[in-house]
Amino acid sequence: MIVPGMTTSTGTPPRLTDQASDATGAIGVAEVTGAGAAAAEEDFFVDHRVPAVRHLLSIADLDRDGILEIMRLSDAFAEVSERPIPKVPALRGRTVATVFMEPSTRTRLSFETAAKRLSADVMTFTAATSSAVKGESLRDTVETIDAMGIDAMVIRHHSSGAPLRVTNWVGASVINAGDGTHEHPTQALLDCFTIREALTARHDGEIPADLKGLRIAIVGDIKHSRVARSNVLAFSALGAQVVLVAPATLMPASLEGWPVTATGDLDAILGELDVIYLLRIQSERLGEVLLPSLDEYHWRYGLTRARADALKKDALVMHPGPMIRGVEISPEVADLPASLVTRQVRNGVIVRMAVLFHLLGSGAM
Repeated sequence: MIVPGMTTSTGTPPRLTDQASDATGAIGVAEVTGAGAAAAEEDFFVDHRVPAVRHLLSIADLDRDGILEIMRLSDAFAEVSERPIPKVPALRGRTVATVFMEPSTRTRLSFETAAKRLSADVMTFTAATSSAVKGESLRDTVETIDAMGIDAMVIRHHSSGAPLRVTNWVGASVINAGDGTHEHPTQALLDCFTIREALTARHDGEIPADLKGLRIAIVGDIKHSRVARSNVLAFSALGAQVVLVAPATLMPASLEGWPVTATGDLDAILGELDVIYLLRIQSERLGEVLLPSLDEYHWRYGLTRARADALKKDALVMHPGPMIRGVEISPEVADLPASLVTRQVRNGVIVRMAVLFHLLGSGAM
């Protein structure tokens, strides 16, 4: 959570209006078209803006223009992903380590796939099969991995702020893949890209400048959600109106400084929404009984077929996963054409390619 006194990887208080460097770099990317074939020069990234920071710990590390730059790069990598061989040598010679101290399917696999599609070497660390089970500290673990000569470390940890601490111990760029209840910035970026992609298809290929004018509801366990915190920052930075929907027990103690409105009545706003973004009830983080039952939660806040029918005709349904059918969403609704859940997973690879190139392929190291 962004709170007074917290700093980003730049050492400054996080703000949606943080200014990024206007330095630019010209990057050529060659496409490998086959064994022994001559490489053809790509111009996708000629105008890429060199990032102002070496790490991505929070959406606050990117201003509005920085988010849009990731979107622009993602457009290029979306084209790459459609090729018969979806691979470019943009990060050949670089090494990316994924360091996951919590279980993950989508995020870890998509980062590893993204790195491989950029021709980077990949090192995979999982806590359950490492010296961490013998009592090795996080610092010793990441310093050991860094000593092997890596360029980027993608880290997920159960403690909020752990990736920021890691930046003090390693020389590699650090990417936050989810830390406690703090943030999950690449999830927010892929969500912005997915919404933008859906709007582009709706408007005959015309790419919207941002998300201005959209009303987006984030529904569920806001209190424990790192995805909610990152998405509030990203959606708001791109001009969307964000409303948080949850019972009082699943709302943060204070929303002071959050650019949002809040309500406990989902049914009252369904017809106003352009996007409904559902969150999983994080039973593993609750630590106390905050709900009478999951059945009652589904009755009051789950996206049932009746609630789906009450949405705008072209409203979008999103979920970061893992999706618990029958709790936050009814099984039949999860598979409706309006659901972008599978598209979010696909776009996770594309956007994480853009993030890795943004940090490593632009001469920022």
